[in-house]
Amino acid sequence: MTAAMIRSTGLWTPEDSISNEELVSSFNAYVERYNETHADEIERGEIEPLSPSSVEFVEKASGIKSRYVVDKSGVLDIERMVPNVPARDNDELSILAEIGVKACRDALERAGKTAQDIDGVIVAASNMQRAYPAVAIEVQDALGIDGFAFDMNVACSSATFGIQAAADMIAAGHARAILVVNPEICSGHLNWRDRDSHFIFGDVATAILLEHEDLGEGGWAILGTRLRTKFSNNIRNNFGFLNRAERPAGDNTPVPNGAPKDDRLFVQEGRKVFKEVVPMVSDMIRTHMDELSITPDDLKRVWLHQANINMNLMIARKVFGREAGGKDAPTVLDEYANTSSAGSVIAFHLHSQDMQAGDRGVLCSFGAGYSAGTVFVEKRG
Repeated sequence: MTAAMIRSTGLWTPEDSISNEELVSSFNAYVERYNETHADEIERGEIEPLSPSSVEFVEKASGIKSRYVVDKSGVLDIERMVPNVPARDNDELSILAEIGVKACRDALERAGKTAQDIDGVIVAASNMQRAYPAVAIEVQDALGIDGFAFDMNVACSSATFGIQAAADMIAAGHARAILVVNPEICSGHLNWRDRDSHFIFGDVATAILLEHEDLGEGGWAILGTRLRTKFSNNIRNNFGFLNRAERPAGDNTPVPNGAPKDDRLFVQEGRKVFKEVVPMVSDMIRTHMDELSITPDDLKRVWLHQANINMNLMIARKVFGREAGGKDAPTVLDEYANTSSAGSVIAFHLHSQDMQAGDRGVLCSFGAGYSAGTVFVEKRG
């Protein structure tokens, strides 16, 4: 058991939501126009026609029914198919920091804490708005926290990796309390023109307030944390600062702004991910349970990364040794879709209030890398 507690969590949800019906209608309109525009090339066999999507396909493949986004109009506009996120002046708060601050304020209010009680901020997310200055330092400044802040990226596992880092620093006496923040604008890196993935992601921001156990009452004691990584190309995003240097020598044409190649957006080999990640994560949770002397009967709930309903049900079944779902392994991806690092935190935030003192559960994240993290907790009165 560590000296750190999860004292509270915070959640910010965008106002805009896109249903599967709206998304499929927009996508199919794009497909129809594309096939009409390229009819001659398709007839000559030079390119393949695009296939339409359907609500039934999306829900069967993922369990997702809708997703929140920072901008709906840009995503559904078949001339654009990317959210409208206007550039802000450098003196203005960036959008990633803005939504992170909102989640942090929710967490602080729920714990009855102020910025003066916090010593550190870790922004742990899949996609940072810029390389530097760190978004975490911007969040720290906006909240008025005197201490330190830094960014970290371990894709969909960023939250659990951030929790362990914060818990370790608190246990070592480097901080009294730390906010781990997960602002995810996944709609910005999703290829909305790709039938196999255009429905996957949504936008959100979450925050976790960790504090030394002696500084308050209630919350969740951290029983143990584990992290694991294993390299794989099956989930990848090649967008980066070297993209502009990758053109052949002598090609001095301007780099199109906002028009990356498909592999510089989110891409994945979904079937390979499913086949490889399910046993990896299931074994990791069960091994960690054995180390902590926790049996399936001792475990009240698993708050899993929200990527795919079929994946989560299979992992839950392997962890509990029986059919599991619903209260055992709550799902939020039907409403929120995949929100990367924030998914397991949303599930914990929305589905932990009914648990009693002494109840145990585990937050578990997994994703690109591959990366995976487990955080076992126990409810305190």
